[in-house]
Amino acid sequence: MSSGPADKREQAAEGGLPAVMALFEHLNETDKPQADRACGGTAATGDSGTVTATEIAGDMLLPFAFEETLCRDIGAGEAPPSVHLWSHPGGVALGLRDSRLPRAGEAMAELERQGFRTAVRHSGGAAVPLDAGVVNVSLLLPKPAGKLDFHDDFRLLASLITEAVAVSHPQAASQIRAGEVAGSYCPGDFDLAIGGRKFCGIAQRRQSNAYFVHAFVIVSGSGRERGELIRGFYGIAAGGEGSLTYPRVSPETLAALEELGGPASAAVFAEGFRQALTRRGVSLQPAALLRQAAGYDLQYGDPRVLEAASVLRERYAR
Repeated sequence: MSSGPADKREQAAEGGLPAVMALFEHLNETDKPQADRACGGTAATGDSGTVTATEIAGDMLLPFAFEETLCRDIGAGEAPPSVHLWSHPGGVALGLRDSRLPRAGEAMAELERQGFRTAVRHSGGAAVPLDAGVVNVSLLLPKPAGKLDFHDDFRLLASLITEAVAVSHPQAASQIRAGEVAGSYCPGDFDLAIGGRKFCGIAQRRQSNAYFVHAFVIVSGSGRERGELIRGFYGIAAGGEGSLTYPRVSPETLAALEELGGPASAAVFAEGFRQALTRRGVSLQPAALLRQAAGYDLQYGDPRVLEAASVLRERYAR
């Protein structure tokens, strides 16, 4: 890999962001969330060409394994700080604690029967539905010298998401508030909501020399239906044990941005996020250009990514 991108790594854009960031994208062609899309047959386009939905749906851990591998490369200085925008045709990503509920296996089997792929992810948080109407956003960064305060990174990503909404829908963006939304799935201190209804959650994953902060953003479709899906999972997984600790989901606390006066498509939100970064002085380098300029080429089908997916599956298997 040439030294071009790395030479600028230490330069800072507004808000402490790197001046140059690689941009990796794996977004579905359509963002209509349908359960039957989880079974494949529709293409999803990415930085490296066309990846079939069958390939993505066949292994829900691929996006997480891709980020795990990319993060390691960033920590080793082999890749520049990066942004990853992705979606999945239809599935549910569980937290580790979810997978340990007494009837989690039965609950996951029921989701699979309905057409939703399932997997246990390695980043923090609890169960979340992932479909073509949910845009996942990750900032992958080298660890700075000194203490790392994850609250700063949560605030940074929250502000970028707000700015992304503001690009197309400034009035909706002005109403976004951060704070835990009781009754939502995967609740956390940095939930983003409009009018008390959550559309975004944020988590983080750390490695030895790099880390990433990740958000799911519900852009289109029905927040309530997604909430009902996750409530149904917990209803089975908990096995009626009221003393167990897990999110008590109230579907009415969730909404998509399009239901809240914001962007109505994944494409519009993703473009807003790119613009939010560039307005802060970040130069985005598409993965195809990174490949040409520096020889760095990482794709979902890379053997290292597939191996990382296999390791994650074994480590976090239900």
